[in-house]
Amino acid sequence: MKKGKTAKISGIRSAKMVYGTVDSLELKSLYLNIQTWVEPKSEEENWNRVVLNMSRGLKHSVLETLDSKLFKDNFIVDMDLRSSGINLGKKSFMNIEINLYLNEPLDFKSKVIKTSLKSIVNGIHKNIITKNNFFKFYLTKKGNIVKPKEKTEKL
Repeated sequence: MKKGKTAKISGIRSAKMVYGTVDSLELKSLYLNIQTWVEPKSEEENWNRVVLNMSRGLKHSVLETLDSKLFKDNFIVDMDLRSSGINLGKKSFMNIEINLYLNEPLDFKSKVIKTSLKSIVNGIHKNIITKNNFFKFYLTKKGNIVKPKEKTEKL
């Protein structure tokens, strides 16, 4: 019997975001997955330091936006970006996984959970993506960014 579930989160046009759980029947933890492509804006001497500082910034951003009534204050942030392959003019894949632990069991489809996760994502977007001096962020390797849907009139 499958117990795991996933759901998409919209909001950042330059990243794919999904949250899920491995056991939706006894919901104790959630994961938030953010995938994007990054391209350096300039040449840097030490990309390893840049990636480590970005990872540290992610942890601080999650801590600042975490709803302590809903989630425990211990969480795991794993950012995967290979600093050895970062070159000017070349896009690199970045994967961020955040594991959060609930204070008390809730329904996976709960609006409270989705709202709290969206605030974490918005904090990451505001603190890490828009204020980033080192990288441009893209949804795909070809450089596409999802355009907002145009409103159409019904006749």
